Amino acid sequence: MKSLDPTFQAHLDEGTTTLCWCWRILRADGMSLGFTDHDLALDFDGTGFEPESGLTASEIRSGTDLSVDAQDAEGVLSSDRITEIDILDGRWDNAEVEVWRVNWVDPGQRALLRRGAIGQIRRGRLAFVAEVRSLAHVLGQTVGRTFQASCDAALGDFRCGVGLEDPAFKGTGSVVTILRDRAVRVSGLTGFAAGWFAHGTLEWTSGANAGRIAEVLGHDATDGIAILTLLEAPVREIAESDAITIRAGCDKRIETCGAKFANTANFRGFPHIPGQDAVLRYATKDGGHEGAVL
Repeated sequence: MKSLDPTFQAHLDEGTTTLCWCWRILRADGMSLGFTDHDLALDFDGTGFEPESGLTASEIRSGTDLSVDAQDAEGVLSSDRITEIDILDGRWDNAEVEVWRVNWVDPGQRALLRRGAIGQIRRGRLAFVAEVRSLAHVLGQTVGRTFQASCDAALGDFRCGVGLEDPAFKGTGSVVTILRDRAVRVSGLTGFAAGWFAHGTLEWTSGANAGRIAEVLGHDATDGIAILTLLEAPVREIAESDAITIRAGCDKRIETCGAKFANTANFRGFPHIPGQDAVLRYATKDGGHEGAVL
């Protein structure tokens, strides 16, 4: 049960209240934003809360079990700080959220009702609905390692140990031709064999997508020109001459770890565990399930 400030409790007990909702959002890029459904700007704890931002709150659904409680923040794209491009670009995904109930006459009288994170964002032509999940959603995330044949380390992290800044695993180039919304021809990568950057990452260093990172689905080479296919189309338009920095990828197999990166000693998978074929095999006279080592 929440304990409220005595002055705020006294205001609630009056019966006639001057209350509004305030949302403080901290995005992953470090930007802190404030919004309120009141018609005037509010300010507390060093954050300005923008009025008439198009945000309205649904009821708060809470339970006593460990299920994920949720609230919807619904509105139109009327704030200059809420843009459809940023939503599509994922800048609001998993942003930290504080939901406050505030006396707009005296913002010092307020209560923090919940903390959470932005989950699913559903959008239409002119409006969006952002789900505010409670902190219980963290309990649904996988923690720890997975017993699997493939490597569970991220290429280049401290568990992997591969240095992706090595010129052998890093290249730079620029877009020559746009083939499709997520496929481009790129110059400057003639020293790398086809497939070298498949499953890797591409960072845009100029153009409308500058600073953003995309996953590379495929890498082909024709007449010295690399053809890169991205996993997802960039939200912002690609233009010819856009510069990129690209880093090698890994398919998480031990064969690739050894042949491509000479890093078998740091392989973080279990390549020798029996596969499904061992489960489906049946007893035979000439081998199989006769008790021998698999």
